[in-house]
Amino acid sequence: MQFDIRHATTYHYDTLVQLGPHILRLTPRSDGNQRLLDYHCTVLPEPAVQSSALDAEGNVVTRLWFSGTTNELRIESTSRVETLLENPYGYLLDAPATALPMPYSQNETPLLASYRHRGSPGAKVVQLAASLARRANQNTLTFLSTLNEFLYTEFKREIRPQGPPKNPEHTLVRRQGACRDLAVLFIAVCRSQGIAARFVSGYQAHAETARQRRYLHAWPEVYIPGGGWRGYDPGHGTAVANGHVAVAASGLPASAMPVDGAFYGNGAHSRMEFELGIQTD
Repeated sequence: MQFDIRHATTYHYDTLVQLGPHILRLTPRSDGNQRLLDYHCTVLPEPAVQSSALDAEGNVVTRLWFSGTTNELRIESTSRVETLLENPYGYLLDAPATALPMPYSQNETPLLASYRHRGSPGAKVVQLAASLARRANQNTLTFLSTLNEFLYTEFKREIRPQGPPKNPEHTLVRRQGACRDLAVLFIAVCRSQGIAARFVSGYQAHAETARQRRYLHAWPEVYIPGGGWRGYDPGHGTAVANGHVAVAASGLPASAMPVDGAFYGNGAHSRMEFELGIQTD
């Protein structure tokens, strides 16, 4: 499937401000699941200095530095991406990884340490992970499908364009969340069973509302021995295939934010607007 994406974000300030350094994560990834065919990004006011590089997790990050003052910042990107993954189950799971808790090889364990870090997910999240593992008879792939279906059928989906993801136990108790909330809960449940998991931001082929309004999307990926990184979308109850375009992937949701930066002004406030258009072929 081919995606043509136009994504524009505008920050309005109620007085003149000085822009601090900004980081953009808007360049779609190019890997075995998708191919980046074209990408352009325009920033106004024009940055004094701009540089792009790969971060430690393989995401393209663009760093911006500004001079002078402004009352508006507009960032517009256009991209063309070809998605390649038609069958999300087209792999053979390595035999030792069929049962939970997930065992990884001696070589993979240190590389995946940050993606397995449990932190403090909350007792209810840990209990849910154990319950779903028992329901799946400790089978890895059954567990992942059961978790995905549970979040899809038992939780109400909401749209919240701004703000960080909610705490996973908060989302579990409310039985409601935006896509990024469900992704963080999915990740926490997986890590409780030793499965490496990460947060992905990006785009999807289908609009979320009847009015066809487009929003940024988020979903989790898990590392499966024999299958590599594989995505699940608990907002739709499906495994991720060629209907999703990944932009940034990270063990920490904050490190997958599309725009990260600050402004300085005496008592200044900001207001954000965004436009997102996606065409598929």
